[in-house]
Amino acid sequence: MTGPKDLDPAARRVMIGEELRHARERAGLTQQALGERLFVSGSYIGQMEAGTRRILPDMAPRLDEALNMGSFFVRHCVKANASKHPEQFAEAAEAEALATSIMEYGGMLIPGLLQTPEYARAVFLDYQPTAADEAIDKLLNARMERARLLDDPTKPLLWAVLDEAALRRPVGGPAVIAANLRHIAELIGQRRVVVQVLPFAAGAHASLHGALKLMHFNDAPPLSFIEAPGTGRLLDDPATTARHQLSYDLLRANALTPNQSLALITSVAEDYEHEDHEPRA
Repeated sequence: MTGPKDLDPAARRVMIGEELRHARERAGLTQQALGERLFVSGSYIGQMEAGTRRILPDMAPRLDEALNMGSFFVRHCVKANASKHPEQFAEAAEAEALATSIMEYGGMLIPGLLQTPEYARAVFLDYQPTAADEAIDKLLNARMERARLLDDPTKPLLWAVLDEAALRRPVGGPAVIAANLRHIAELIGQRRVVVQVLPFAAGAHASLHGALKLMHFNDAPPLSFIEAPGTGRLLDDPATTARHQLSYDLLRANALTPNQSLALITSVAEDYEHEDHEPRA
């Protein structure tokens, strides 16, 4: 019989989240009341209970003290926080796996869930040109494992808005970007994802600051994630997530329709394929 030690980190977080909920209810506290004691929002407590957010090392002893749990959360949070992903993205990747819907804007790059292995490898090498092959392979394997979310035929719903710059930037060279665009077109054709392209002609837009991801859940408040090189922030403040949702809605409103977007993606892929097969001087 398998025991708790055999649980992977995501399953362990769900188990610990359940224990957190039981302990809070035994103490007669609402999520909001516990959050006030710990100087976090009630929705943050709810996300820890649902397993969509990790119990961070500085939070674990405070939970133990507030709920009279001895050292339970301190002892369990280390294994529960193990992740294959870079630290700045770990929480977002784990939440992504539990989301019912993901809405993402890709500015200069194709979003990770839509990347092919060759495209992803080129991105990692550009970010870390001196990294060892083993380090790049580890990052690549984690990203491709994330992309397997799309192996499920219906969930989560993925709605992506791609800036035209992401299509026009030949990451990895013409053959690599062409193959990635064909991959996206296939996913659209399978009705697995909804993709819109925000054309250059749209001019200024609501997310000029960079990429944006929104995640919704059945049993927890929504989260948004913003990222910059080497850092990322997972946000649960209702006013902030509502503002990011409005930004995303404005992006969709200014983007091409899904059919127009598919036509442009296919056309750009064809241009790259033609470029790749032109005779070299």
